[in-house]
Amino acid sequence: MLKFSPCIEMMFTNVDFYDRFKAAKNAGVDCVDFWGWAGRNINKMKSLCEENKITITSITVDTTDSKVGEVFNKKKLLTRDPDAFDAFYKACEESIQVAHTLNVPSLIVTVGNTRNDDVTRYEQHANIVLMLKHVAPLFEKFGVTLIVEPLNILCNHMGYFLSSSYEAFEICNEVGSKSVKILYDIYHQQITEGNLIPTIRKYFDLIGHFHVADVPGRHEPGTGEINYKNVFKAIEDLGYDKYVGLEYSPTVDSAATIKKVLDLCK
Repeated sequence: MLKFSPCIEMMFTNVDFYDRFKAAKNAGVDCVDFWGWAGRNINKMKSLCEENKITITSITVDTTDSKVGEVFNKKKLLTRDPDAFDAFYKACEESIQVAHTLNVPSLIVTVGNTRNDDVTRYEQHANIVLMLKHVAPLFEKFGVTLIVEPLNILCNHMGYFLSSSYEAFEICNEVGSKSVKILYDIYHQQITEGNLIPTIRKYFDLIGHFHVADVPGRHEPGTGEINYKNVFKAIEDLGYDKYVGLEYSPTVDSAATIKKVLDLCK
């Protein structure tokens, strides 16, 4: 049975953020994920996880250091600027510490928007590989997985560099670390390229996490064009034992949508 993890940035928004851990548990799941951790009470979240027997499956690479954050958020992974390498490494170090405190197995990173300053696409691709190679030993040492996320540029993230999952898998192979994987977001990849099940089967060993939402609208599975019953079966048949993040905007009560998702696996 697949393990589903609702994104509490987008779900259970009728209650306070810290109350969403219990709301998820009451909805019948044992996992949650969210995005940035900086500015949130880490100790409180740790207590809430222990109290509700909840696992946090993923968070994003983040930092509480304003100087590091300014460089990291501005330059991301598309430059060879030494300051960018340093900022990324420091943000990863700090995020890994938080991941250990909260028992989070994976950290998500996005690569940034395409540069338009006479730097070729090939060079930007190479810069991403170099950046990931720079931090890979850190993730290997501490047993946390860094997952790189392609995003669609047709509806949601115009200008983003890494829209193709195929290029993402190329990058992952070039990095060559067991601790650097790809986040395969089924919503984004349906918009970008389709061919979902064959792609998942072909590149399964490089996928460290899934996100799901339906197309169009980014709502819960079953509201759009994706045959999630078949997609979930394909993932389960491959022996996937990690997590599937429910990163969608519910059309009805969040708990009711989770039940519908679980029913698609029967």
